[in-house]
Amino acid sequence: MTRDSTPPPSSQPPIILATHPRACSTAFERVLMQSPHLHCIHEPFGDAYYYGPERLGNRFDGPTHTSARESSGFSTVTYRHVVDALKSPDQLKRVFIKDITHYLVPPPGSTKYGLAKSLGGNNGQDENNPTVIPLEILRRWNWSFLIRHPRDAIPSYYRCTQPPLAEKTGFKEFFPEEAGYREMRLVMEYLLSVGVLKKEQLVVVDAEDLLAKPREVMKTYCEMVGVRFDDEFLSWEKGCGEAKKNFEKWNGFHEDAIHSSGLQPREEKQKKSDEEVYEGWVEKWGKDAAELIRRTVEENIEDYEWLRQFRTQV
Repeated sequence: MTRDSTPPPSSQPPIILATHPRACSTAFERVLMQSPHLHCIHEPFGDAYYYGPERLGNRFDGPTHTSARESSGFSTVTYRHVVDALKSPDQLKRVFIKDITHYLVPPPGSTKYGLAKSLGGNNGQDENNPTVIPLEILRRWNWSFLIRHPRDAIPSYYRCTQPPLAEKTGFKEFFPEEAGYREMRLVMEYLLSVGVLKKEQLVVVDAEDLLAKPREVMKTYCEMVGVRFDDEFLSWEKGCGEAKKNFEKWNGFHEDAIHSSGLQPREEKQKKSDEEVYEGWVEKWGKDAAELIRRTVEENIEDYEWLRQFRTQV
């Protein structure tokens, strides 16, 4: 009798869904949390990006935010800590990571660049690598991407930085550099250039497709990343303890996912003109805010459209 040499699912390459803020990624992740074959890890790199000693983000940087960093519980978390924790406690479950791409990339104009010190610093750094993660680690992951039109994602993110929601999120100012499309493009271009990804094998989901045809999109995605799909993944118990615990790490951002009971096709609405959408922003937040949102949307359209050219068809 021969011993089964098939490696356990936990040893398979982790699947990473790289995305940007407000791309419906938590709804996407909530579906996959239903899989008995996956161990889902929710936005782990944000700990190091915002709060740790190697933080790249400006939002909680500087002495005035010391208290916020310390009270977060992540003030000592390095990128090495995050990478080392990307493991499944169950051998029968493969790791699935959902994270925000710009948590891996220094912001525009930042003086923080190169590999994270905890991951070796600049020793042998590929100058073309836009991230703080060594290529040898980036190669370990099975990459996929989720995008949403800036016209929808950016005002949604803006809302999270304004009262009353900002009191929950703790994000009390809108930072246009956190839109995330630039970083997604930089990472994808780099991974294509070094052969980690091939254009004909890219997995790029557009949230518009996800919301219109969730079953078809999720089934296709699972097939492409090597996960068994079941229609039962599309419904769940509202406020389920595990999901609630995972999502409340970023309090206020995931209320819809926490209180949902499934992902069903969205009712098709009459599409508004750009001017009607703009007027809606003015009504909600005032003209200055609407101008800021419109400018940020326009700045990210080119990168969104570049990413969308690789959109997975369903």
